[in-house]
Amino acid sequence: MEPPEPLAPRLRSGPRAKVTLVANVASDCRLTDSNYAGLQALQREFGPFHFSVLAFPCNQFGEAEPRPSREVVSFARSTYGVTFPIFHKIKILGPEAEPAFRFLVDSSNKEPRWNFWKYLVSPEGHVVRSWRPEEPVDAIRPEVADLIRQMIVRKREDL
Repeated sequence: MEPPEPLAPRLRSGPRAKVTLVANVASDCRLTDSNYAGLQALQREFGPFHFSVLAFPCNQFGEAEPRPSREVVSFARSTYGVTFPIFHKIKILGPEAEPAFRFLVDSSNKEPRWNFWKYLVSPEGHVVRSWRPEEPVDAIRPEVADLIRQMIVRKREDL
């Protein structure tokens, strides 16, 4: 399976916009098992209509993502049953950083310092919160649920 298009179009608001959780991921990290499993649990519980995890492989932290993009997708799908989009491997720091990740960092004032940094983005494209990799994905669940609830209420009011 080919990785999806770049991140930037996915953060735009509109009638099809959804709550997103953007994460930089890596296959060979001590945090890989718990984070991929937790992210997939969120995707299974809240996706695909109102929520999506967007995963971006990155090799900038401990060289923990040495695989090419296609192998990352294959690894995550076969090992963790991941159903959320996994994009091409990118840089998230420095002058070559993906512009959308620069947006996430600038909006939250939180720069990733390791793999599996997570950013919750509203359907309007606002960064609501970020989480460090050590924080359990279960801690994110209530905020995702609340943001989805708010989005559904707004859509009903617009009908």
